[in-house]
Parts: sequence; structure tokens; C-alpha cells
Amino acid sequence: MEFYSMAFIKFKGEQLFDGYHLLNDKVLICSEEGEVIDLVDSADAGEEVNELEGIISPGFINCHCHLELSHMKGRIMEESGLVDFVYGIITQRHSSMEEMLDAIDKAETEMLDQGIVAVGDICNNNITAAQKQKGRLYYHNFIEASGVLPELAPVRFQHSVDLFREFSLQYSIPVESNSIVPHAPYSVSTELWESIIHFPGNHLFSIHNQETEAENEWFRNKSGEFNRLYSQINVDTSSFQPTGKSSLRSYLPRFLRNQSLILVHNVHTHEDDLQFSKTFSSDNEISWCLCPNANWYISRRMPPLDKLMENDCRIVLGTDSLASNYQLSIMAEISRLQEHFPHVSLETMLRWATTNGAKALQLDQLLGSFEKGKRPGVVVIKDGNAMRIL
Repeated sequence: MEFYSMAFIKFKGEQLFDGYHLLNDKVLICSEEGEVIDLVDSADAGEEVNELEGIISPGFINCHCHLELSHMKGRIMEESGLVDFVYGIITQRHSSMEEMLDAIDKAETEMLDQGIVAVGDICNNNITAAQKQKGRLYYHNFIEASGVLPELAPVRFQHSVDLFREFSLQYSIPVESNSIVPHAPYSVSTELWESIIHFPGNHLFSIHNQETEAENEWFRNKSGEFNRLYSQINVDTSSFQPTGKSSLRSYLPRFLRNQSLILVHNVHTHEDDLQFSKTFSSDNEISWCLCPNANWYISRRMPPLDKLMENDCRIVLGTDSLASNYQLSIMAEISRLQEHFPHVSLETMLRWATTNGAKALQLDQLLGSFEKGKRPGVVVIKDGNAMRIL
């Protein structure tokens, strides 16, 4: 029997998920600072074991969030469809600074309480930077660039570069924790694309992908609902030329070799898209981020989970924003998926929420699993809810 100092904290649940598998009769031993010391059989753990009801798990990774939209909870009607939802974001996102900052603080606290330890966060401004400086969660900031007018590409890109430098220099957020990324295939001109992908050090990208079939229609023949959206916001789209292909098949070749991608939503990703994406898998590491509660909120649709699994896609999870969700909880996303895909095991979904997510955000040396030396956080899952305990 091994002996462990009382300075260590020991946890035992009804089961333990180590980031890969659900295990029985295991005890997690951590330092008081949260570093994993060991994972041992109960018989070897000694005394003073904290026995808890539920499943012990590493902290969750939220690969897609819009923290800056936290003040918009309930503002946009459910089942609006993506085009009207996007129009609602554009026209209703403004509020007082006090209201926005308060909502951001409460939303981050909600994520902490729900067992989230790291977030891939979309940024169009600096309003979340001061909150992130507190260091309560790990963040990768995806500084979003958009604009379909070629002549405005330099101005739009410079805004993103200025924001990137502000996060890195003024707020002392490590450079490697920031990227400049395209908002969505339909909202970025060719000229802006070129600036984004060639920005020095840009190694990790996030992009909203095929959240609506209208996105594919736009690329195939410039038809569908996006014509209405651009007309509503008075944007000239004459420079856009359809490709005759789906959106994913149109934009994926733009990325450079060895740039890692997180494709978000994927509700209308089809089998031929998935086969096409495999031609890039040797050069570009791709993660497929699902935000099922946001998809349900906006369109009452679910992503093609079975097809993604059949094609061995690396699946990760996100919450999207409170403008399109009821809460910021990875366990709530898992519950939604379990409701629609009951044949997929909890063990598999927890892997998406932990190790897969940590790899996608390039934080797997520190987070995602109970391996010696990591500090992944400790969460207890009970009755479909999660609570962080270390």
C-alpha cells in the first residue's frame, strides 16, 4: 500500500472518468493546487478519501462561446432561423457598458460553477478582456474578422490586428492564446481571407460552418436567405461569385498547411463534405464543434452526429452564447445530445468534453485528463448536472 501525505486531496466517486474511459473503484489524488499526483485503486489510496456521489471527471472544455453577447439572453426569439438570428445580433447587441460587464461576469461564474475550465471565445471587441485578466478560466481568444466588401478588407483586418495587439500587450494575454479568424464563409471577402490566413503566428482557427442550408445555397448559386439578409443590412454582394460547391468545399482549401481548425455547428454538413475534409486531415488538424442547444434554440435542428462519428471526426462541444442558449453548461449540451442520440454512450460524450476539447484548443499538455502533472480541474457529475470541486 502506498502512503500519501495529508497535504494531498483524494476523491472517489461512484465512477471515475479519467478523460478516456469510465473506471470503477479508482481514487484520484491531487495536490491542494489541483495538480494530478496519481490515480490508484481504492485499496492503495490510504485514509482520508473524499467519497462523493456521482462521477468524478476532469474539467470541461467549452470550445465555442461568445462571452461578449452574455447580455443578450432572451432578446431573440427561439426558432427564428439563422438569418433572422444573425440580423437580431446585428441590430440588438448594443447595451450599456454596465449591463454588458455585469452579464459577462455572471456568465463566466456560471461556466466555472458548471465545471468548465477552458473556453474558446469569439471576440469582436475588448469588452471581455478585463474579465479574462482575472485568470479564473483558460481562454483562447478567437478575434473575429468579417466583411464582404473587398474595398473594406484593409480596414476590417486592421481593426482585428489592433484588437489582437490590445489583448496581447495591454491586457498581457499570451500571444499564443489569441488568433485572428474568419467569422463565417459567407461573411468574409477573398481579400480579407488572404490577410487572415497569412497573419504571422496564426496557428489555430475557428469558423462558423454550415449552420444553415442557406449557406450552401449561397455558395452553390448565390440563392436563398442570405440575399434577404444582405438586403436588410444594405450590403452590396456583387463582388461575391458562387463556386457551384458547398460552402465547406469552397473555403477549406484556403487554409494553409499545418493550420488547425475548429469548425463550429456543422448542422448542414453532408457526407460529401466530410469525405472532402479528409483530404486535408494530414496537413490540417480539424475538430468539429457541436453546440446542440444553440441549434435547437435557433432552428430546432441537430447536427448529423451519426455521420460525424462514422467518419471518425474529432468531435468537441461548445455552448455558443446566451443569445442562443438557455445556459452555459457543457453538461446541458451533453443532455441535449443524449435526448436525440441515446445510442451514444456518456463515456464517449465525456471524451468530447474533455480530452478532445483540450486537444482542439491546444491545451492538452495541461487540461483534459487525469494524468500526472496536469491540472485539469475536478468535476463531479450527478443527475445530469456538474459541479467543479477543485
